[in-house]
Amino acid sequence: MNLRTLTNASTPEAVVNALPLPVVVIAPDGKVVDANVAAESFFEVSVPLLKRHFLRELIPFGSPLLSLVDQVREHGGAVNEYRVDLSTPRNPGEHIVDLYVAPLPERDGHVVVMLQERTIADKMDRQLTHRGAARSVSALASMLAHEIKNPLSGIRGAAQLLEQSAADEDRTLTRLICDEADRIVKLVDRMEVFADERPVERAPVNIHAVLEHVKRLAQSGFARHIRFVEDYDPSLPPVLANRDQLIQVFLNLVKNAAESIGESAIDGEIHMTTAFRPGVRLTLPGSRSRVSLPMEFCIKDNGPGVPADLLPHLFDPFVTTKATGSGLGLALVAKIIGDHGGIIECESQSRHTVFRVLMPMYAGNGSDPGTPGKPAETETQAQ
Repeated sequence: MNLRTLTNASTPEAVVNALPLPVVVIAPDGKVVDANVAAESFFEVSVPLLKRHFLRELIPFGSPLLSLVDQVREHGGAVNEYRVDLSTPRNPGEHIVDLYVAPLPERDGHVVVMLQERTIADKMDRQLTHRGAARSVSALASMLAHEIKNPLSGIRGAAQLLEQSAADEDRTLTRLICDEADRIVKLVDRMEVFADERPVERAPVNIHAVLEHVKRLAQSGFARHIRFVEDYDPSLPPVLANRDQLIQVFLNLVKNAAESIGESAIDGEIHMTTAFRPGVRLTLPGSRSRVSLPMEFCIKDNGPGVPADLLPHLFDPFVTTKATGSGLGLALVAKIIGDHGGIIECESQSRHTVFRVLMPMYAGNGSDPGTPGKPAETETQAQ
């Protein structure tokens, strides 16, 4: 690198653009006069377009950010505000941020606003709760397998013996006993999956091949009436994972999306996206090892969305929005992703629900990037 390039790289503009946090400069009339690259990503608008807008047009009506900017102009000192929601219809998704607002001494009346997203850190905290819930179900599943399945086998056998000598009008009842016993056994079998602590067999997996397989399965069955849109990063490296379990995860997510859209929708769409998002790193408990989660896989749908009161508990066992659902599907998805050293979260608004999976990539040496079954601790944050 020559001296000129080095000098240009160390200019204030280059330094600000290198920051992972969104930064915008607000003029005295409230108009955006400058912004960095991270702000482009946060507001999903280029800097030239940002400069055409007033701050009030980019954030929710009545946002406390506006009063903070006025306060900084009036008193001339920096202020902070924590956990402010900047989600808007034009900037969908959950955007909970910490705000840092300060005057710009070199330009009278101008204010600098820096945003630090809390979304990823909060998601990781919730992911640890999901894993704890899955471990609770593991213990419950082990107990149920021993204490329920054996008596059910006896009950079913007794019902079959009674059926042989029962009158025709009573056979309906004995058949009902057998059917209900079988249904309970199937439920316990599903829960036993949570108790499986065997190491997951993994290999380099092409996530696009997995998603293509899931799409073909969906289009040949439950999602034949839905349009699929794919937005893939073709340069994405492999992910170290169990292919069958990844198919199970994404088939479950696509099935949920299709059921949310419903069979009567004429404009139902499911978007399947992949991207490389560096910035999220986890530290393994009791170790200095750091695991990066740059692989982002999303399943998006334009259904009615998840009820707000269920959203924080969506990956807990026995929580479901379906009238006939068991509430174990998403809990199992969270367990599988957790066993692979990744995290999963959901953001939902009307006609915009996103299930986002973040996973480690294949390191190339066959090593396991995470420790199955062990929760990870937040090491850094990302946008």
